Formats: sequence, structure tokens, C-alpha cells
Amino acid sequence: MTAAVAATLAGHQAVVLEASRILGGRARALNGYLPDGTPVVLDNGQHILIGAYTESLRLMRTVGVNPDTSLLRLPLNLQFADGSGLALPRWPSPFDALAGMLRASGWSAADKWSLLRASIVWQVQRFTCASHVTVADLCKTLTPRVVQTLIDPLCVSALNTPAERASGQVFLTVLRDSLFAGRGSSNLLLPTVDLTRLFPQAAAVWLQERGGEVRLGTRVERLHYDWQWHIEGEKFDTVVWATSAQNAAQALVESAQAAPEFIASALHAWAGTASGLQHEAIATVYAWASGARLRQPMLSLPSAPDAPAQFVFDRGQLGGPAGLLAFVVSASTADRETLQSQVLAQAQSQLGLALQTVQTVVEKRATFACTPGLLRPPMVVAPGLLACGDYVEGPYPATLEGAVRSGWAAGSLP
Repeated sequence: MTAAVAATLAGHQAVVLEASRILGGRARALNGYLPDGTPVVLDNGQHILIGAYTESLRLMRTVGVNPDTSLLRLPLNLQFADGSGLALPRWPSPFDALAGMLRASGWSAADKWSLLRASIVWQVQRFTCASHVTVADLCKTLTPRVVQTLIDPLCVSALNTPAERASGQVFLTVLRDSLFAGRGSSNLLLPTVDLTRLFPQAAAVWLQERGGEVRLGTRVERLHYDWQWHIEGEKFDTVVWATSAQNAAQALVESAQAAPEFIASALHAWAGTASGLQHEAIATVYAWASGARLRQPMLSLPSAPDAPAQFVFDRGQLGGPAGLLAFVVSASTADRETLQSQVLAQAQSQLGLALQTVQTVVEKRATFACTPGLLRPPMVVAPGLLACGDYVEGPYPATLEGAVRSGWAAGSLP
């Protein structure tokens, strides 16, 4: 959808071919029911934005969505239910980060000093490190408490990859552009509307008002090339492929079978790189109890093998029904039934809440595994054929902002 908006602004007519009948891909609305039978609008995963997502916010405004009313803006707060952990004040950057470190509840002087010292080193080194360094390597000088209560949850939420396997360079880029990039860049932006309404639905209306088309329920499984790209017999000057890496690779290999050699070799090369990506799952367990309410809209949770959720969101404070909570399990490995039982037990032991399951959403290939030195497929696939998505070559992990920036770049090309 971003690519289509960008192409329209560049003077082209955009036609969006969407396999689903609901816009948004992995960030879309989902219908469900509370245990008492009340209909409720969920999302196919609990997503958040941060203040550093400048392109996402600009894009929303472009298509008529007001971020000030669609997102709840809060200073970065990674505190646990007992109030311990890091919480930043509403101060200019980097003073907010410095104050948050010094005032972190439950941390000793040694904990705070280890993080402050490491932060200074990262800034002196301009937030760069060797390509083979993992987040765990990067944080060896930090105390165990800082690693367990800040680095591990921050890493798995931003990169969806455990610290021992996650790219140190990408993690540093995220820190640079969030904690140290300017006032408000580290703010949490929590959606107060469902994810389809947050952007893609408004983008579709915006496109159609400017002569574009959005065709739902239209699955594209291959392309045909004869000096111009064809989709089901319809000619296009340029095609932007915006599906998952796996689907894109499969379709392009299929398309290569009848393509000229120079096109076929380009398609195979791109598909080979895309197929080499490893993926991580994300699970969101929605649960409910009458009267359930958190001390703030989002809380960190102590995570362990039998208590897998790293964060919980109070959907009742975010425009949803009271008592509805969303537990997020990044880098998830357990099956659905196990996850549900473990999360309900975790809610009881850590939050004192007896909850009933509403719905569990498991995206088995939610993001690519953001490992050191990872080779990601490029934006240009072949002449007149581009790819965009959060997995396409770029500095960011698999995030909404990464997807938006990729789409904007693809749609802006002449």
C-alpha cells in the first residue's frame, strides 16, 4: 500500500492486487468474540510503533489518518508489574535516556553504571560494530539484571530474535534511531484503532479517489515477461512484488520457467537469496476477564520457558473492550495449546489475574531471523520488477517502519 501511494504521488496510476479480502497483510484487523459472546475486533498480532517511525507517521498523514487520535503516545516504559525497570521521562533526547537509566527502579548502582558506560561506548563508536557481532556479544559488559530486564525484552521485541543470535549492528541502529535520535523518538505509539483502520483502509480510499484501483481477493501466483510484465494477460509498466519472502520466491521461480534467459537468471538469483532467510514466529494470546485492568497500557513481563510472554497490552485502555488483554510472545516456538495454557498461568502468577482465552494468533513466519551478517534480497529484482517488504535489503529489522520505507523506495522509482 505504501508503494502504491508513493507511485501515485510520482504521477503513476497504481493497481493493488491483494490476495486477501481484508487489507493489511500481517498487520490487519481480525474479528473475534469474547467468552460471553460479545463481538470484538482484534488484530492478527499486537503491533506498536515508536516515535522514530517518521516515515510511517508521514504516510499516515498523507492518506488522511491523524496519528494524534489513532495512536496513544507515551514515553518509553519497559516497567514490570511491580514497577521495576526502565521508564523514560518526557525530556529531550538524550537526557530522557540518561535520566531513565539513573532512575531505573530495582537496579543497583552497578546495574546503572554498566548501562551508562556501554551507552557511551556505543555512541563513541557511532553505533557501529563488526558484522559478526551478536547482541549478546555487544552486551557482555552489562550486568545480568540489565540484560534480563532491558536488553533481552528490547532485543526480542525489536528484532524478534533472541540476543544470542541477533545482529548487534541492527540492534545498535535501532538504539541510535530511537533512544538517541531526538525528542520523542523513543516514545511508544500504541494503536487505539484496529490495524486495518490505522493505515491500509484509508490508503485504499485515498488511492481510489486519485484514479487507482484496489482489487481484493486477487491472488497472483506468477508473472509473464515479453519485454513488458503481464499479470493474467494485463500489461504493466512496472510491477512491485510485496508479498512475504517465501511467497515471492515461489512465484518468481515459477515465473522464470517461461522467461527469457536474462530475466530467468535474475529471478532465480533473487529467489535464492529470499529463500535463504530463516524466520521467527510471533504469537499473540488474547485473554479476558471482567474487571481486568493493568497499571498502564503496556507492561513488560518476566519471561521464561514456561512463562513465554514478554509483554502484555491492556486493550481496554487502547479503545477496546474493558478486561481484554493481549500477551505477546516474540520468537515463539511452542504450539498453540501449550502457549495458551502457559500464558494463562503466567497471567495468574505474575499479574494475579484469572483469565479466559479469547483467541490466539500465531504467525509462524512473522519475521526474518535478524542474525549477524544477514544477506537480504535487493529491491531491484529484474528490469521493471521491484520487491518491497520488511525483509528487503535495508538497515532495519522486520518492523512496520522497515516495510514502509521499503515500499516508499520502490514506489518512488521513475
